[in-house]
Amino acid sequence: MSLENKPFSLEDYDKLEGSLRFDAPAEGGAPAMEMKMADISWVKRKFLDIPYADQSPAQRLDLYLPEEGEGPFPLVVHLHGGGFGMGDKRDDHMDTYLKGLAHGYAIASVEYRLSGEAIFPAAVLDCREAFRFLRKHAAQYAIDPNRICALGGSAGGNLSALMGMNIPNGQFPGEEGMTFDTDCTVQACIDQFGPIDFRTMDDQARANGVSFVDHDTPQSAESSYMGGALPDLSDEWLAKANPATYINENMAPMLVEHGCVDKLVPFMQSVNFVNAIYQKLGQGRVEFVPLPNADHEDKEYSSEWNMNVLWTWLDKHL
Repeated sequence: MSLENKPFSLEDYDKLEGSLRFDAPAEGGAPAMEMKMADISWVKRKFLDIPYADQSPAQRLDLYLPEEGEGPFPLVVHLHGGGFGMGDKRDDHMDTYLKGLAHGYAIASVEYRLSGEAIFPAAVLDCREAFRFLRKHAAQYAIDPNRICALGGSAGGNLSALMGMNIPNGQFPGEEGMTFDTDCTVQACIDQFGPIDFRTMDDQARANGVSFVDHDTPQSAESSYMGGALPDLSDEWLAKANPATYINENMAPMLVEHGCVDKLVPFMQSVNFVNAIYQKLGQGRVEFVPLPNADHEDKEYSSEWNMNVLWTWLDKHL
């Protein structure tokens, strides 16, 4: 299915005939689509479209503060999904995550360069720079630089997991030889149904009989992001976008959630990722919550019970 000629809703994954494709990006880098946006009118303390870098108009973030208290507030930073080629920092996922304001959390949401504008590692570099910006300007925005969580679903789950590895400055692809005055360390990370190992997605989809087998095509979200059809790209190149490559002792505590009947990102992506963390670091560093009946972007993720899981886990780790 091409997104160019069909309006797309974030709640419409069950109607897809295949995974996200980016055949012919529209002017400006992203396919034409319709997207539901969050209602942020009720938030009294907010800072919108803050530039965190100057390479692209996409390098902006929003920041929302609790109505009561002077801070410094613990911060949850949302990294939106959309197959690395679409999405918006102000989409309707924020209707769910802004409920964190009532729990005493500041909430940020980051826009980053999409694959139609710049391929990997641009999106990761943007996220890393956004976290550096937030840490550097923590006092200005009443946030606690030592209590920050990265959170994302789907493509945002991949980006969040990479942030959670706490890879030192200068040691991520694209940062070679560069110096920075602030690090991008996070103290917690939440990865919801993120693609982890692009190389194995279609094999896992064939095995489970549920997920779409089309990630290896030249127009797939992952191929568009990595700069070519996945089968034509080297294992070394694909490994650079795989959070499991960077598992290390400095990794932040991580919560991973994934639906067992996910059509877009096979469930085994998270199973293998969690097992890799267990094997390298032992138990206690990652908590895995499988959702037996959940599909990709399932409403169960934003349900009251699951959001209680998230807030309880955050209260423990921030």
